[in-house]
Amino acid sequence: MPAFSKVALFSSLIAFVAAQQPGSVTAETHPGLTSSTCTRSGGCTTKNTKIVVDANWRWLRNNAANQYNNCYTGNSFDSSLCPDNAACAANCALEGADYSATYGITTSGNALTLKFVTRSSTTNVGSRVYLMDDDDKYTMFNPIGKEFTFDVDVSNMPCGINAALYFVEMDQDGGKAKYPTNKAGAKYGTGYCDAQCPHDMKFIGGAANVEGWTPSSTDSNAGFGKAGACCSEMDIWEANSISNAYTPHVCQHNGLYRCEDPVECGDGNNRYAGVCDKDGCDFNPFRQGEKNFYGPGKTVDTTKKITVVTQFITDDMTTTGKLVEIRRAWVQNGQVILQSKNTWPGIGDFNSITDEYCVNQKSVFGDNPYFNTHGANPAMGDSLKRGHVLALSIWADHAAHLLWLNSPYPVDKDPSLPGVARGTCSTTSGDPNELIESSPNSSVTYSNIKVGELCSTFGSGVNVPESLCGPYVRPGDTNTRTTTAGATTRTTTPVTTRTTTRTTTPVTTARTTTTPSTGGGTVQKWGQCGGIGYTGPTSCVSGSTCQELNPYYSQCL
Repeated sequence: MPAFSKVALFSSLIAFVAAQQPGSVTAETHPGLTSSTCTRSGGCTTKNTKIVVDANWRWLRNNAANQYNNCYTGNSFDSSLCPDNAACAANCALEGADYSATYGITTSGNALTLKFVTRSSTTNVGSRVYLMDDDDKYTMFNPIGKEFTFDVDVSNMPCGINAALYFVEMDQDGGKAKYPTNKAGAKYGTGYCDAQCPHDMKFIGGAANVEGWTPSSTDSNAGFGKAGACCSEMDIWEANSISNAYTPHVCQHNGLYRCEDPVECGDGNNRYAGVCDKDGCDFNPFRQGEKNFYGPGKTVDTTKKITVVTQFITDDMTTTGKLVEIRRAWVQNGQVILQSKNTWPGIGDFNSITDEYCVNQKSVFGDNPYFNTHGANPAMGDSLKRGHVLALSIWADHAAHLLWLNSPYPVDKDPSLPGVARGTCSTTSGDPNELIESSPNSSVTYSNIKVGELCSTFGSGVNVPESLCGPYVRPGDTNTRTTTAGATTRTTTPVTTRTTTRTTTPVTTARTTTTPSTGGGTVQKWGQCGGIGYTGPTSCVSGSTCQELNPYYSQCL
């Protein structure tokens, strides 16, 4: 299950934003964070992108000349400066940020590190930043028919803390052109929305969210307004060192939608009556029954840096087709690791997110089918085609203590039931106030962000199974191959996974000169050890065995 709120934890000591006009006291300088675009034939080209911290974390200052008092402190607005939405926008200014000292945000080349707790003259908890093309525009992503890849180090991320990297359907300029009252724009990190329709945004769609603002009943560090900021969301990565999940969420409106009442916002018992799918359709290897795949010392070893690849496969293998499958693959120690398969009876032999997988998963787990009834993958694909902004964050969860990601959840259900256990963390873990004291130095490092053609971003010298470069095939179906014109031909060879091969030779990324070994010898862990057309060694090193992942690819695991 995805997060209940992407803005679940703020500091009680730092001032936050309510208005959307730029201030004049602190200059805003965006740290550089390079990213890359890639092709199979030409390799990867570096872009000089930047980051900006979200407006909700910033100092909101009285805009009057020589006035340095706060418009917002702790979880309350200054009623003299912000008696209503209009007055708050007129009286308050959004200031620039000291990224390292105040927020614990640092960059170096293509790497971004986010600290959980930063203590200086104030205390800041968590952060969220966006990737930018320049000082006034976010980088827009449309990964349909492509793959999105990044490296991540979650070795310093314990139970209860979430490293979340995800796409949201925000405006490229932060809403500056669409909403004339927004004078700050993307330069100051404005315009956020997600599928949880968060109420703790101080400004939504160019209007303040002061009216109806009340403190949270469970979190003295954050307040909540009447309105929520809703939009479609693709969670590429929600994870710590124990568990991970990726999850598409669809909404019924294009782009940012300001919900105004508990029903359309999906609050409380209205969760499945709202305009957005708050649950989404997740793939968490542990939740799908494979308990030895991800974690410290496991197949994907979270004590080391990981390369995470997410592919968005269309029905005709083009960038304009209908989204039918969202795949996950991994690279570690120079070897590609295919996503683990679901093991629960009744769901199917899936290791990716397809509409059929989501229907079966919701049925077996007893979850609400909102994702399936509101457009499923094709709707997610349509949203991504309109363009999404990349958010990178670290946070803790006051609403559910992140149990939905890394523990048995709901806590009143038997953990042996399908879909209840999501990780090995205790159901008593994840209290944010305890984590601030026990794990303040937790951090995540994201690096090497890339987007490009299928099988172009895995890294130089990495042998990529051809199964990751082909079209979707339903488990048990015959191999379906798509021509450039969209016509299909069929073979009579049954397949056992969604990914099928188009050739029998492993693909190598651009610029690599290595080829599969042949003849005798021993295959290292995670290397290919068999498959139709494979002629290399089949014996694995001690501690691993050759396991068939599909008829064309076996791997030492």
